[in-house]
Amino acid sequence: MESWKILVFGGTGYIGRHMVKASVLYGHPTYVYTRPNSTHTDLLQDFQSMGVILVKGELNEHEKLVSTLREVNVVISALAYPQVLDQFKIIEAIKAAGNIKRFLPSDFGCEEDRVSVLPPFQKFLNKKKAIRRAIEAAGIPYTFVSANIFGSYFVNYLLRPYEERDDVTVYGTGEATVVLNYEEDIGKYTIKVATDPRTCNRVVIYRPKTNIISQLQLISLWEKKTGRTFKRVHLPEQQIIDLSESLPDPENIPVAILHSIFVKGVTMNFDLGEDDIEASTLYPDLQFITIDQLLEIFLHNPPKPFSAAFA
Repeated sequence: MESWKILVFGGTGYIGRHMVKASVLYGHPTYVYTRPNSTHTDLLQDFQSMGVILVKGELNEHEKLVSTLREVNVVISALAYPQVLDQFKIIEAIKAAGNIKRFLPSDFGCEEDRVSVLPPFQKFLNKKKAIRRAIEAAGIPYTFVSANIFGSYFVNYLLRPYEERDDVTVYGTGEATVVLNYEEDIGKYTIKVATDPRTCNRVVIYRPKTNIISQLQLISLWEKKTGRTFKRVHLPEQQIIDLSESLPDPENIPVAILHSIFVKGVTMNFDLGEDDIEASTLYPDLQFITIDQLLEIFLHNPPKPFSAAFA
């Protein structure tokens, strides 16, 4: 069996930390490229205690990048939005190193090559698409991952369980369906597909049937779990569009994302064909946490809210 050594960029970030932990869980030698002045000291210490090799450096240190890449054969980038275009530096270093067998760029959201969204979000996705095209043009073996919606992040955002509120904001009609996946599962499946020959030079979509739900269904399920009743306050689609046009950049980006996901349902508005790979069909022994199970986690040990960085 081939040995995989995995390097993660953005390993201290919201989703990257789950990939690092999953890589260790599956027994892969795991490296994290981190800034010398990183403030995530506790997390980095946890990584070290797990056996993770920390490499301190900046993305503009080409020679350091190349020498680090030559120690591994799989690269996963989980860099946040403000650093998306910095991945061109990783691509150049991969080309110089010449030994990387798989690169997963920082996608992990909706399938950007198959959706149409509001301009602020489209501008966001165009940067990710540019990275994909550069990887393809360079002939770097890749896997593009569409992990869809981070379950804990958006359950916190939509239901706000940390707040004592009797109302819930519903974006649009609340009837569009979305795919909500637990972040720990995204980490595990990403490590699996990163080292799977079946997923080389393919797009892998995380769309398990158990995790497809509408806002209204999610609220109803949460009401059953908690025994509470919430007033549904609808934010009309046109008001969301207007906000995306009037708010300054980058404040307009999350508004456009909400519209695309929860009003237009972009994670579910295209069918999967014979050439598509859906992650849950690849590994029969690995099951996604269902939405019902995710809400049970929120009921007993709720994950802390998190806010994504767009600047």
